[in-house]
Amino acid sequence: MNENVHWMLEVGIKDGELDNFKTLMAEMIETTQNNEPGAMNYEWFISEDGSTCEIYERYSDSAATMTHLASFGANFADRFMGCVNPTRFIVYGDPSSEVREALAAFGAVHRGQIGGFAR
Repeated sequence: MNENVHWMLEVGIKDGELDNFKTLMAEMIETTQNNEPGAMNYEWFISEDGSTCEIYERYSDSAATMTHLASFGANFADRFMGCVNPTRFIVYGDPSSEVREALAAFGAVHRGQIGGFAR
C-alpha cells in the first residue's frame, strides 16, 4: 500500500459548453503539469459524442492533493462547474481527513485499498 490519493471524476458536459470545456481543460493540464510536481497522473477521457468526460487524477500523497485542490479552487472551480455537471466521483486510497473534508463538497465517495500493487 502507498500514500497515493487518486480518483475518477465523471462529468456530463453541459449543452453548448464543449469548446469552453476543452479550452479550460488545456489550461488546467498546463497549470497542473508545470506547477504541481506531486501530480502523478492527470488524464482526461471523453466519450465519442462529447457529452461525458472522465478525469483520472493521482497525487503522491495528501499534501500534493491539497496543493492541487487549492490551485483548482483559486483558478478554475467556477469556470469548471459552469461547463459540467459532476455525475460520479470515486476517491481511491487513504487520504487525510483534510482531503476528505475538501472533497466532500463534490460528493466524493471513498474506496479503501484491500490489495494489489502499483509500480
